[in-house]
Amino acid sequence: MNYFTGHGRLTRDPQVRYTQSGKAVAVFTLAIDRRRKKGAKESEADFIPCVAWEKTAEIIGNNVTKGQEIVVEGRMQSRTYEKDGVKHYVVECVLSGFEFCGKKSDNQGQGQQAASLGGEYIPDSEIPF
Repeated sequence: MNYFTGHGRLTRDPQVRYTQSGKAVAVFTLAIDRRRKKGAKESEADFIPCVAWEKTAEIIGNNVTKGQEIVVEGRMQSRTYEKDGVKHYVVECVLSGFEFCGKKSDNQGQGQQAASLGGEYIPDSEIPF
């Protein structure tokens, strides 16, 4: 089973691009702290490249910024590509959903789930009832 859940902070603002067919794709890196060993003074972190597609990518691009704390879930994917004659190997998390976390002020007033388990975030002002 290929399932990943990670809780961390964005290292920079997400980059949102569109494919030739018009699909949105967001890429960002999530810094996830490791558990501290006994007696360790400094914490260590892993930096996980993440990719979100379509509506989730647009929501992340519009609502998440550098330093913001989120929880992501998805699957780990490996791929290779060649650039300037050099072969590169990449392992990244392909998101199926995410949630805001942290203080409400950290989430720019959102404070609620955005796309938990791939769902769609709709602001309260757009709900018809």
